[in-house]
Amino acid sequence: MIDLRSDTVTKPCAQMRQVMAAAEVGDDVFGDDPTVNALQQKAAELTGHDAALFAPSGTQSNLLALLAHCQRGDEYIVGQDAHTYKYEGGGAAVLGSIQPQPIEFEKDGSLSLELVKRKIKPNDHHYARTRLLSIENTVSGKPLPMAYLSDARKFCDEHGLGLHLDGARVFNAAAYHQVAVKDITSKMDSVSICLSKGLGTPLGSVLCGSKEFIHEAHKWRKMLGGGMRQAGIVAAAGLYALENNISRLVEDHENAAWLANELASIDGLKVINQFTNMVFVEYLGELPAADFANKLFEQGINICAGEQIRLVLHKDISRQDCQTVVDTIKRIL
Repeated sequence: MIDLRSDTVTKPCAQMRQVMAAAEVGDDVFGDDPTVNALQQKAAELTGHDAALFAPSGTQSNLLALLAHCQRGDEYIVGQDAHTYKYEGGGAAVLGSIQPQPIEFEKDGSLSLELVKRKIKPNDHHYARTRLLSIENTVSGKPLPMAYLSDARKFCDEHGLGLHLDGARVFNAAAYHQVAVKDITSKMDSVSICLSKGLGTPLGSVLCGSKEFIHEAHKWRKMLGGGMRQAGIVAAAGLYALENNISRLVEDHENAAWLANELASIDGLKVINQFTNMVFVEYLGELPAADFANKLFEQGINICAGEQIRLVLHKDISRQDCQTVVDTIKRIL
């Protein structure tokens, strides 16, 4: 099956499975799993931070960040379609009593700092206290401009706000800009990096920040049930990914660009845009969109049905797979 629904569908390669099987482990709740500790140290170094914390999922690592930055009744400013606001079950509000203040993304995936400024609440008992700006990189595959990151850092310093980055695909952004990931992440007070998307691990994310911040987040992880015992087995996959799977993300970007170019010539499809490892296509065929997706599935290609289709490239999709997708769509349409 050629699965283009998301880069979360990646499977661990044989070498990754081998290092998982051979991982040295301990009890991470006691802090003595050497492989978890090595992963956390590696992630902190890569992102330019002092400390890091391994969590089972990106949803939890983002929530840990919000809970560590904000208190009950505080507010965070976030994108209207941002993952931390729209797709993570309302955890900040439900579990942290943290009020979200969503605003629309700009076309480049950034949040207008002028609009953010207008949404900061006055220091008055009528209002929630604005404590945090949460941004995302990439946004629908779009890498944030490097200059914007510096502007956001300066803005938050001027207005007394923390700055959190949902960096689920931040390594894709770094690959696009041809910079070290710390050139992006070191500007943040905290960053959540996902290991189970383009980097190809079976699960896990890492939250990075200062030692004091991670200490606070660690308490919240325990409270939320994120403390794992012999977690080195899965942390080993994360270490392997950080050491072997970052540089190859460029291949996914190249395949996405190639696929977008080929699909643009097919009647019944309109390529909307392509950034990093994602291609967005408008379906204009005569078949209902669900039937189109079903016909592709019957031919061994899995997509999420809809009038707008997101195709996500990843390590388990080769250039030959892309050619197969193009040829199959041409036959169907």
